[in-house]
Amino acid sequence: MRLSRPGQACMPDIDLRSDTVTRPTVAMRASMAAAQVGDDVYGEDPTVAALEQRLADTLGFAAGLFVPSGTQSNLIALLAHCQRGDEYLVGMEAHTYKYEGGGAAVLGSIQPQPIVNAADGTLPLEQLEKAVKPDDVHFARTRLLALENTWHGRVLPQDYVLAAAGWARSRGLAVHLDGARLFNAAAASRCAARELAAPFDSVSVCLSKGLGAPVGSVLVGDAELIRAGRRWRKMLGGGMRQAGILAAAGLHALDHHVDRLAEDHARAERLAAGLAAIDGLRVTGCFTNMVFIDIDAQHLRDLDAHLRRAGVIASIGYLPHVRLVTHLDIDDAGIDRAVAAFRDFFGQTPVGAR
Repeated sequence: MRLSRPGQACMPDIDLRSDTVTRPTVAMRASMAAAQVGDDVYGEDPTVAALEQRLADTLGFAAGLFVPSGTQSNLIALLAHCQRGDEYLVGMEAHTYKYEGGGAAVLGSIQPQPIVNAADGTLPLEQLEKAVKPDDVHFARTRLLALENTWHGRVLPQDYVLAAAGWARSRGLAVHLDGARLFNAAAASRCAARELAAPFDSVSVCLSKGLGAPVGSVLVGDAELIRAGRRWRKMLGGGMRQAGILAAAGLHALDHHVDRLAEDHARAERLAAGLAAIDGLRVTGCFTNMVFIDIDAQHLRDLDAHLRRAGVIASIGYLPHVRLVTHLDIDDAGIDRAVAAFRDFFGQTPVGAR
């Protein structure tokens, strides 16, 4: 909470770091409080079971598995698809490769084979083909292709996804989707989430990003993969007991927060348009609920301090590239406050220092 001027009432911070920072709504908390629960490790929590089957049915799969995080969901998928000494093909900028602690290699002895992402997030088929290892004792066994949608906010072209999945199956590979923001992709492309998920053998969907639940992801796949995944979840410490309280938040999100994702996308466009008019920063992209800007590195520390004083929080580090993310806790007034805070800072910066 911040005071903009002495004597004014406190206003909530505008947190643009990520859509993971959302807090449960009052209605979501009520759903959580009313949830029927049981011991999910024994398979006895009815709300968890309902959430798992709901997402499996929605995306066109046989079964689902509720887990604490998207990182664990992706890891379970990799462990279920691959064995020790296998490898998976993955984008060099993919979350599963770059931002999940190397879990597949550390815990599963699964080798990642990173491929340089094209500007739209795709992995060129010719590069994938070159990366597949021959059946030789010198090499890890290529077993899986992992894609991500959305990728840094970008929606993967569906014709590419179909081509990549078809290529993978022609080479005997399974295909996994890190669909943490799959429903954002569906909202932006106006394609059903089921259609976007159809080319894959497994899909991970995060509930605690744009959908606004406090915690949790669901992995969907065929019955055999989910049975294997349930064992891996237990080994990884992801088995939860009366988890229906959390699953109820996920069900509430699916009922009430999917259609409104378009509002986040519209607010990202509003934010991008406002920032584009400011001399001193450059908007480099606006995709779904993410805005990307470049700022002169010499201003980063001062800008971060200025924004925080104005009640605006952003992920400003030591690189000039900054990502700003909209979500259900930010309304139009919040976007306008954020733009004003950026404008005030660059308006105060001497022209010669820009």
